[in-house]
Amino acid sequence: MEKEEKICKKLKVPESKLTPEERIKLLMSFRNEWKLYKRKCDATGEEILSAYHPDSKFKVYKNEYWWGDKWNALDYGRDFDFSRGFLDQFSDLQKVVPREGTSVFNCENCAYNSHIRESRNCYLNSLVYKCEDIYFSYWMVNNKDVFDSMCMHDSTLCYECNEVRQSYNCIALGESTNCHDCYFSYQLRGCDHCLFSSNLSNKSYYIYNKKCTEKEFNEELKKYINGSYKAWEEGCKKYVETKESAIHRATHGVNYENSTGDHIYNCKNCINCYDSFDSEDCENSISLGNSKDCASVYSAGWPGCNVVYDSVTTRGSTEIAFCVYTWFSSNLRYCESMNECDSCFGCIGLNHKQYCILNKQYTKEEYEILIPKIIEHMGETGEWGDFFPKNLSAFAYNETAAIDFFPMTEEEAKKEGFTWKAKDTKEYKPTEIKNIPDMISEINDDFISKVLACENCEKNYKIINQELNFYRKMGLPIPRFCPECRHKNRFAQRNPMKIFTRKCDKCEKEINSSYKQERKEKIFCEECYINSIQ
Repeated sequence: MEKEEKICKKLKVPESKLTPEERIKLLMSFRNEWKLYKRKCDATGEEILSAYHPDSKFKVYKNEYWWGDKWNALDYGRDFDFSRGFLDQFSDLQKVVPREGTSVFNCENCAYNSHIRESRNCYLNSLVYKCEDIYFSYWMVNNKDVFDSMCMHDSTLCYECNEVRQSYNCIALGESTNCHDCYFSYQLRGCDHCLFSSNLSNKSYYIYNKKCTEKEFNEELKKYINGSYKAWEEGCKKYVETKESAIHRATHGVNYENSTGDHIYNCKNCINCYDSFDSEDCENSISLGNSKDCASVYSAGWPGCNVVYDSVTTRGSTEIAFCVYTWFSSNLRYCESMNECDSCFGCIGLNHKQYCILNKQYTKEEYEILIPKIIEHMGETGEWGDFFPKNLSAFAYNETAAIDFFPMTEEEAKKEGFTWKAKDTKEYKPTEIKNIPDMISEINDDFISKVLACENCEKNYKIINQELNFYRKMGLPIPRFCPECRHKNRFAQRNPMKIFTRKCDKCEKEINSSYKQERKEKIFCEECYINSIQ
């Protein structure tokens, strides 16, 4: 791992002894991306939404209060105790420094979301930036009127789409760019009015990859998009068949040089990286944006980062190692929730601070004398050079991003040393609705007051007014699964964050791919794939 070694030398930290997958899983277990709970603000007593369960051992403030000037994280500062390990002292600090309720920044009418910025009128989403009217979706950038979708950029009026960019009025579309009015289709580019089609470029009015008339297209589409759940289910089955019969690229991405991984866009010299954009010289990482010289990170960028190692959720920061949530900061080690800070070690919740250790302020000279002593002490205790241990995560494994990328059962998670959150029985009550009407036209306005039960996990959920209006407008039925199960189903359609050696099913040359050799899909190398596009 040449790049990682170079980054560690820059940061003067040792390389981790864990495998890249073990590190990423650990990092992800420190970020709650979906779960929201009602609880009291520990400062004002108001009821708030929070990523932290009411039973959590941590203090939680509502966002406005946490970011305000009515409290000071330095008040919790303490001397470093060389008779104790660093991690025990950091754990003590975690228990007293207040935490921000949810990650909602500069938004309007977006309280019921996680990790959302500069957006308005959004509900039950995670990882959202500059969006409007987005619902039940994940990783949304600059979209409008999108429901139940994942990894969407610059798109409008879409439903159940996955990895779609610059598209309009599309339903059940995957791995496609610059399309409109496309349905149940896969890997299209610059297409419109396509149905049950794949591997097309700049085509209009196609059904099953064959040219059709406008009348034929509309008649066939109405068989599946007509407000009927039975018709929708049949369309989804045919969509699965469409994807299975399609030719698949060995890996997904555009304009990348000397890079390996999957879903890489405009990157250079990025090795074993995934879901990454406009980045360079990075390694063993997931979710990079405009970043350089990063290794073993989950979510670095937006805006870009530089020289980051073994950290999770880093924004506009440089020279960061072993940190959780850092905004516009530099030269931090073993810190959490830091904003515009520089040269801090083992600190939590500081804002515009410099030369602090365990939230205690020092002079520059004192800081530079003490830090080498602390590092030496951590070396002696075996704590120096690795990310925080599992027991310092504020969340249970099934509350975090890790459960999506690395699914495990409760038994498996506990065996690996993670905690697990038991389901709340209050969310699984029997309902009076046993059978939802098949047609959306049969649904009255008062349906939004009804409590439904997921057909998969039996968790309760409700249909909100905006959602019902969208289904009516688009000719879609009421979903039979809760938002959480719908998200899991979309995530299951993605390949794992791994690269395998296999052969191209066309030319049989050896290639790297996110598809295992035993997968039944047809997997082509890039050259063969491009030559196969209609």
